[in-house]
Amino acid sequence: MTADGLDLTLGDVVTDNAVRFADVPAYKMGSRQLTHAQLYHRAVRLVSAMAAVGVRRQDRIAVLSRNSVEFGEVMAATQLSGIIMATVNFRLAPGEMLDVLKRVSPSIVFCSDEFASVITELVPKLSTAPLLVNIGGSGRTGMVDFEEFVAGGEGARLAFAARPDDIACLLFTSGTTGASKCCILGQPELRRVAFTMNAEMQTGSADRGLINMPMFHVGAMAIIGGLHARGGSVVLQQQFDAAEAVRLIPQERITLVHLAPVMLRALLDEVTDARALESLRTVIYAAAPMTMSTLKRALALMPQAGFLNLYGQTEAIVSGLPREMHSVDGADALRSVGFPFPGVRVRIVSDDDRDVPLGEPGEIAVRSDSLFRGYWDDPVATLATLRDGWCHTGDIGRFDHRGLLYLVDRKKNVIITGGENVYSPEVEEVLGGLDGVAACAVVGAPDEKWGEAVCAVVVPAAGATLTLEAIQDFVRARLAGYKVPRRLLVVDELPVLVSGKVDKKRLRAEVAAAAVD
Repeated sequence: MTADGLDLTLGDVVTDNAVRFADVPAYKMGSRQLTHAQLYHRAVRLVSAMAAVGVRRQDRIAVLSRNSVEFGEVMAATQLSGIIMATVNFRLAPGEMLDVLKRVSPSIVFCSDEFASVITELVPKLSTAPLLVNIGGSGRTGMVDFEEFVAGGEGARLAFAARPDDIACLLFTSGTTGASKCCILGQPELRRVAFTMNAEMQTGSADRGLINMPMFHVGAMAIIGGLHARGGSVVLQQQFDAAEAVRLIPQERITLVHLAPVMLRALLDEVTDARALESLRTVIYAAAPMTMSTLKRALALMPQAGFLNLYGQTEAIVSGLPREMHSVDGADALRSVGFPFPGVRVRIVSDDDRDVPLGEPGEIAVRSDSLFRGYWDDPVATLATLRDGWCHTGDIGRFDHRGLLYLVDRKKNVIITGGENVYSPEVEEVLGGLDGVAACAVVGAPDEKWGEAVCAVVVPAAGATLTLEAIQDFVRARLAGYKVPRRLLVVDELPVLVSGKVDKKRLRAEVAAAAVD
């Protein structure tokens, strides 16, 4: 039974939409479009096809693909059937992909043609070879064509159906502070996420959301779930392309976009006529800190749109700053990640799990009925994260007197220099205001005297020359002396994960290797 006492699953959303919003597009990408009714019938045939090759409820399949309508079909099929979908980050190295496949042992791998050669090389290294289904391919040896596979499904009824206690997905974390973990997400948990997102986004069947964040990521899944919860439409980009997005928004009458801050900045840079964005009603930003300059620029360019800042992770959705609090005059609130969502409880705790005083930083701990269930085949990590019903996020945050939650840093990103804690986002926000800084990140560098030294990694604006002395003078005038960068690394670009987050694990390695002074 779900929290509301009803035996409902994600599959019920797919089924209901096929009746209530039958002719409304569920997915559109390029010239291909599936209505909600068509999505349901295609997904049922896909379930039958998987059953015909021996896949059963709670067996695992995997998807390795950029965004595609076929990805959406596989997702809907697993939601209807209770088959578990594991997603593979297409940016992983082959060895990392092999590790993912070994950990989830899928019966089928749905793989786009782009990655087919990699998968065929990895399969012999698995103890049990999965069936390979080629998305968008053309008769590759050893692989079944996706359309042929779907056509093999028979009947208009499901071979078997999902149950409310079923696992829905196995999603891997970004691994920004260590090895990635495989999160177990259930049918009722993801259903709750979908309807929470729908309420926050305020979307219905007339809404059309542009999705260019990768569909293997929980962020895109949550937004797609929120749009589909009330029969909305998803327009897909295979991957983010700012120029194409600016073209698609008026062409497809897009009402909602979901972007990481770096993507929003790129989109704004591409706009030559603000009328191209007039159809937008909702702008969602998430995944990484937003600079005030970019946010204020976006608010000014899209006064008709409501903005929503989301905070969460694969393990838990947590909070959001609602559209009514996005005011150019409310700069302090704009630095927050809003209020915990209804049904979500948040504590700020010390290392010994005691609540810290109001306003003080501590680890964010979350409790709700939409939490992940634990880490796949990893009881030690599960016990370390889920303690007494609370998910310990590894993020450092604080509450203000209004109940607004502020992110301070990732726990493992905190720089300890001379015994003092330095939270990198605070320094990054100041650095972002220095003329000549196009982008920046702050990490700790090993230091014999201080333990760690604050290191600024900076991308200079075109034609700008940046020196450590200029950066130190600028930061020292605004922050305490121990927060001032002692080292500088100038780079052409910052390494970024597909979620839009700066890859600080990689940056720390580059800083250590550079041995900057």
